[in-house]
Amino acid sequence: MQLACSKCAIRDWSPADEADLVRHADNRNIWRNLTHMFPHPYTAADAHQWFATLAAMPEPTHWAIEVDGHAVGGIGVSIGEGVFSKKADFGYWLGEPYWGRGIMTDAASAVAPYAMERFGLCRLEAAVFAWNPASMRVLERCGFVREGISRAGVFKDGQIIDEIDYALVDCGRLTSASSRLTHTLG
Repeated sequence: MQLACSKCAIRDWSPADEADLVRHADNRNIWRNLTHMFPHPYTAADAHQWFATLAAMPEPTHWAIEVDGHAVGGIGVSIGEGVFSKKADFGYWLGEPYWGRGIMTDAASAVAPYAMERFGLCRLEAAVFAWNPASMRVLERCGFVREGISRAGVFKDGQIIDEIDYALVDCGRLTSASSRLTHTLG
């Protein structure tokens, strides 16, 4: 997959990205804003495990954010199963030297509609720790709506904090397709 954005490119991860991945991911300030699935410190062994996870996927759902030929972050979706198959968790991270440049808004604005269309999704959900207003602004600029607060919902970095819940909903394509099918079968 390759998406060209104005400030970055979104593409599949490659094992050749290992040095860039470790350099940018091994940062406490990034780890602090992500779930327990993102290790700290972030080592070459973690990168190898990440690439093995990606290789086992039937189709990639997590991609590299590239700036000036280097992988400087990641973005992707974790698609639900069963009754949750039309929604996905949306997440991202960016190397700290690239913060504040609009790169993440650019990347998220491209990936969110791509993922919804490609995987037939109706809803993307994103949870943000209360101490991360910059990520909240990214989501809001990309059309996500704040739906609620899970008070004291997260224990991270020795603190209990609120989780702010966002969603992007677009069932128009699916609703119209369902209506056409119902009309055809009815």
